[in-house]
Amino acid sequence: MEERPRERNEEPPKMPTGIEGFDTITRGGLPRHGTTLVVGGPGSGKTVFALQTVVNGAREWGEPGIFVAFEERSRQIVENADSFGWNLQGLEEEKLFFLDARPFPHLTAGGDFDLSGLLASLDAKAKEMNARRIVFDSIDVLLTLLDNPVAERRELYRIHDWLTRSPLTGIITTRLYEGEGLAGARHEFLQYMADCVVRLHHRVSELVSLRGLRVVKYRGSAFDENEVPMIITEDGIQVAAFGTTSADYRVSTQRISTGIERLDEMLNGGLYRATTTLITGAPGTAKSTLAGSFVEAAAERGERSLYVSFDEPAEQVMRNLSSVNIRLRPHVESGLLKIPWARAEARSAEAHLLIVKEMLDEHQPTCIVVDPLSAMIRAGGQLPALGVAQRLLYLAKERGITVVCTTLLDDSERGQESSALQVSTIADNWIYLSYHIQGGERNRALSIIKARGIHHSNQVRELILSDKGVTLEDVYSAGGEVLMGTLRWEREREQELERKTAQLAAERQRAEMELAEAEVQVRMAALQRELEARRAEMAMAAMVRAAQEAEWVAMEEARIRRRSTAEASAGEGKKDAGDQPSSPAGGSSRDTTRE
Repeated sequence: MEERPRERNEEPPKMPTGIEGFDTITRGGLPRHGTTLVVGGPGSGKTVFALQTVVNGAREWGEPGIFVAFEERSRQIVENADSFGWNLQGLEEEKLFFLDARPFPHLTAGGDFDLSGLLASLDAKAKEMNARRIVFDSIDVLLTLLDNPVAERRELYRIHDWLTRSPLTGIITTRLYEGEGLAGARHEFLQYMADCVVRLHHRVSELVSLRGLRVVKYRGSAFDENEVPMIITEDGIQVAAFGTTSADYRVSTQRISTGIERLDEMLNGGLYRATTTLITGAPGTAKSTLAGSFVEAAAERGERSLYVSFDEPAEQVMRNLSSVNIRLRPHVESGLLKIPWARAEARSAEAHLLIVKEMLDEHQPTCIVVDPLSAMIRAGGQLPALGVAQRLLYLAKERGITVVCTTLLDDSERGQESSALQVSTIADNWIYLSYHIQGGERNRALSIIKARGIHHSNQVRELILSDKGVTLEDVYSAGGEVLMGTLRWEREREQELERKTAQLAAERQRAEMELAEAEVQVRMAALQRELEARRAEMAMAAMVRAAQEAEWVAMEEARIRRRSTAEASAGEGKKDAGDQPSSPAGGSSRDTTRE
């Protein structure tokens, strides 16, 4: 059946491997109906990669597979696979077929040798079980018996042509030693023949075992070209895919507490949920203390939390934090908080990341602390540690988890992010802890270097640890210099003494003013009494004058009345005299009246 031609920009048909991360970087898996070459040194995981691909095809997608083993006995491969829990015995009956094609040690090549017979039998078996996947594991073991480069190339092309004509998707594994080319000096042409080339490596860096994977070539398809970390776990191979986490994660506007009230005030209400906070500082600056406050506050809100410790076991963490009144044990016993511990050097950074991811899947926390994140450097070097840190932070963002990470700074890096693990650029918030040495004392100081989307304080506050808890002091400056510790205490005592002295002087001045006021009031009272006496005298004088005036008015009125009466009487007398006859003798009226 002919395949329809692919349209422009259309990806070729893919065969998923089921290997976590690998299908992501290859945009779907290996080329279906094509040939994939897997190369690597001893212990790099070539056989596991090929076998896992075939097993996943049979188990997850119902695609039967054939595994042709040229190096190990097929039974040994099946027994080794039991450690991954794949249960190959149950799949062998219908879905898997293992062919033991390992050459015997005493076998020698005589005359012309080719793989036609082997391929013919495989073709019949593939049709019988309707196989869709096939693996040629360690084909170089068989080809070395030919001891003829021309013959080796001929047989490899024979396998390639056979795979091209069959409906099978083929995987060929071959060894690669240090210092050799991509597929060894004799088999380097394999990379040109294959449709996809995958290179695995296994090396030791700083006494830590590291594995990696790189897709060198993929015809007709886009893929991630960078080398990515790889680990072999109890479930098989897992590949860490860089730059594949979706950036479309939810952004929250909800604020959550750091567990330190005054730090929340500096952050204008706390941290945004689902953000990443980096706490950096020299040893002993209380990085773990701040991290412990954060998970305690989360547990008190009823949220599940994870405290991943690389420096101290859980019991030691709980004991040390209890000295500053951070009580984690009740939350551990309730199941809200888990404190896993592992030595950073015990496994690679990728293995640590896998363990953390499994705990995230199992515990489903909303908050996580990694203390310290810089310990990842001891798990294989700077580059793997940086990759693990980045993918952990992006994974947390994708799941809506709020992360607090601590990072150790050396004395030479004071005031800067650690040059060994540059993750401050991807962190949303950066809290910097330092020592403030002054007056023969070493005091802790805290400042916020950045807090994305938050109007935060730019002050340097003194960090106080006591058996009552953790707090921050207000900034205290004298003469343009910030004081902490004993110098601050002494300066505060001096200012308190000055304040009390000024208060006493003010009290004395107030008493004197009150006494002067009392004296003034006494004088004012005497003047008021004198004023009232004068007013009384004036009132009395007014009354006397009024009485006199009244008496004068009454006397005048009486005089007027007497005068009026007299005048009236005189008028009546004159009237009576006029009525009588005149005197003969011509006498006057006066005389008449007298008579």
